Amino acid sequence: MEERNLLIIGGGPAGYIAAIRAAQLGGKITLVEYDTLGGTCLNRGCVPSKCLLHNVELYQSMQEAGQYGINATGVNIDLAKMMARKNAVISTHVSGVQNLLKANKIEVIKGRAELTPSRQVAIDDGQGQKQIIQAQKIILATGAKPITLPIPGADSPSGIIDAESVLNLDYIPKSLLMIGGGVIGVEMTTILAKLGCQVSIVEMLPHILPLEDAELTAILSKALKDDGVQVYEGTKVSQIEDAGNGKTVTISDGEGEKKLEVEVVAIAVGYRPNTDGIGLEETGVTSDKGAIQVNEHLETDAPDIYAAGDVIGGMMLAYVAMEEGIVAAENALGRNLTIDYQAVPKCTFSLPELASVGLTSAEAVAQEYQIQVGRFPFAANSMATILGERRGLVKIVTELKYGQILGVHIIGPRATDLIAEATLAMKLEVTPHDIVTTLHSHPSLSEALHEATLDITGETRHYPSQNRPAT
Repeated sequence: MEERNLLIIGGGPAGYIAAIRAAQLGGKITLVEYDTLGGTCLNRGCVPSKCLLHNVELYQSMQEAGQYGINATGVNIDLAKMMARKNAVISTHVSGVQNLLKANKIEVIKGRAELTPSRQVAIDDGQGQKQIIQAQKIILATGAKPITLPIPGADSPSGIIDAESVLNLDYIPKSLLMIGGGVIGVEMTTILAKLGCQVSIVEMLPHILPLEDAELTAILSKALKDDGVQVYEGTKVSQIEDAGNGKTVTISDGEGEKKLEVEVVAIAVGYRPNTDGIGLEETGVTSDKGAIQVNEHLETDAPDIYAAGDVIGGMMLAYVAMEEGIVAAENALGRNLTIDYQAVPKCTFSLPELASVGLTSAEAVAQEYQIQVGRFPFAANSMATILGERRGLVKIVTELKYGQILGVHIIGPRATDLIAEATLAMKLEVTPHDIVTTLHSHPSLSEALHEATLDITGETRHYPSQNRPAT
């Protein structure tokens, strides 16, 4: 029986990055994937959704071109071509992953892998062929799958789709109810609303994007409403029923019930770790509510078995999974790394975009910090005006005594790019003074972060600060 230094189960962001890093360190690596390389992110999540979001942003720009002196007539949606381009983008990058693995001399086996009590891995290719591989070390990177809801009618065979299905629609529904106001639900709602669908979005918690700063989500909620979206916050879905050619959805907000008539219902309430059928119980790997338990080195309870990515729960983000894959791979090959979650950006590619890193102001207060908050609106930023997107602001939360940056929150144009500077600032523990004394080009969107930092002490140059000391 041939032996490998490392066998990785799962070819998503955690798995294929772990394989590449392990190969760079000289290991003999085997990667097992039963579906398509790239995982949910590349095939059914991050990449296709951002592709469609770019398409609808371009469509919106063309509709508004007249204000820029550009006459665009006959602008319309060709959904089939839009989906074809999205699929081409996916195909391009799946091929890229395949080529990277080949270039790093990584063995890729297509099939379902299951752990055995002897720490061997049994692989079934689904075509009647099975093989057993012995590995010195194993990394579990099997990702996650969409959560289903125990709502009466949610299991109907028609008119109910998940968020991944939104990315493959062959027509634009006249109306749709989105259950779930998290990142996925908001992004899918943005796409559908821009394509002309009448969307209602229902979030059980007090506001959409419940992990984000409420001041910013209120701005996003208004933006969605401006696009014709019905936003129901602090609201539960209690029943889904067939109604003619669509669905009747019963919702309640604590004050009473309301029935909504829609053509389609989409469920986007997140993902759960995918540990079904991989043999955890055979090896002593423990899990909690499906999430594999690991220490800071990403080691499981079973010797020589590691886990990384969505399968361990926590922050289910592709770039977090990639970093976890690197840490797991290095440790599996004898190094001693730990994972650092102190400065992890969160991004929502809505229109306008929303991004953040660190604590919200409410979280900081709850942790008994005395805080100072700086703000700067994009309405006062030259580049935002040039781009025609003046909605939103930059908000920076700092600790009063020492000036530590506790969190940065941005809603506005290219927020998902701008958050990188804030993330680096928090990672390096720089002070607001360091940001203030760093030159930011003009005109640029990055000036908004500079000015928000100035606002902490009331010294903004391009907007009257409410923090300015009385004279």
